[in-house]
Amino acid sequence: MAVLTGNEPMKKTVTIKENRTFRRIYNRGKSAVTPYLVLYVRPNGQKRNRLGVTVSTKLGCAVVRNRARRRLREVFRLAGPDLRQGYDIILVARSRAADGDYVRLTQAFYRACGELKLLI
Repeated sequence: MAVLTGNEPMKKTVTIKENRTFRRIYNRGKSAVTPYLVLYVRPNGQKRNRLGVTVSTKLGCAVVRNRARRRLREVFRLAGPDLRQGYDIILVARSRAADGDYVRLTQAFYRACGELKLLI
């Protein structure tokens, strides 16, 4: 186990930003629904996972939407070692993702990953 001194940069999550990639995953990928989030997944042919996060304006103002994005990205980052590699993953925030319990958000993410057989 490596000891962190505080000077090492954190690994940056590879993100999905192109609309056509989002549409391809929505249309051809598999999905799992929880009260906190909807998870879409599709193999990407690479040796790493890529993450896309979608938060609707219906969720609230910019502050609320950004909080939901940060929480979902952190859940994904911490779950990274437990996930199979080589997938494009899109997380769609639902209303509870922004202000709901963080532990339940994490449990919902793992439940959705289990349904889609993403866990190692």
